[in-house]
Amino acid sequence: MTTFAAIDAQLDAMAAANTGTREDADVLMRLGEAVLENWLVANDKTPTQDKREGFRLLALHAQGAKGDPSFNACRETCREAVYNFNVAQAAADPGELSRAVATMRRLVQHLSLFISGKCQSAQLGEFCCSSRPLRQTDSEILES
Repeated sequence: MTTFAAIDAQLDAMAAANTGTREDADVLMRLGEAVLENWLVANDKTPTQDKREGFRLLALHAQGAKGDPSFNACRETCREAVYNFNVAQAAADPGELSRAVATMRRLVQHLSLFISGKCQSAQLGEFCCSSRPLRQTDSEILES
């Protein structure tokens, strides 16, 4: 399993390289899957190898959301990553390809930040993807 630190380091390296290739989109899709695998393993679940709508990322999200409605806060992030992956794979224009990969990288980074935060505080996502639970102590949350 790839750690959040390793995922974040690879995302930072990709941002610095700024190449924007179809291969980068493939790597980003695998990194997104690794983020969701971390969540599932942290919750004592075996990550699925299944696909939903042709993408393992969406199947992993669906698996992670079972029994945890707050996990749906990252559903659209996953769907947007898939959309930008498809744009990158179909792009004939190098500029369009580069933009799709850059957007996808930011989406996977957002997914990593959200899921790693959710591993620290299960309440993350209950406030519309807000990091409020990470900024407050347990007693402050109970008082609000």
